[in-house]
Amino acid sequence: MVQYVLSVPEMSCHHCAKRISEALNSLGVSEFKIDMENKEITVNTDNLESVINALDEVGYEVTLKG
Repeated sequence: MVQYVLSVPEMSCHHCAKRISEALNSLGVSEFKIDMENKEITVNTDNLESVINALDEVGYEVTLKG
């Protein structure tokens, strides 16, 4: 597994965090941390593309930080 930090500029509330959590859980991703204050997600995955696509499908455009 590789750890990635993703910027999610449109994440603004706990409802957003819940939708993101549900999207990640649906992929079987269980190792992630949502940082509302910095609008970031730290995620451990072997398939970054599927994570980005799943978040896009629920309305959140993300960019890879670092």
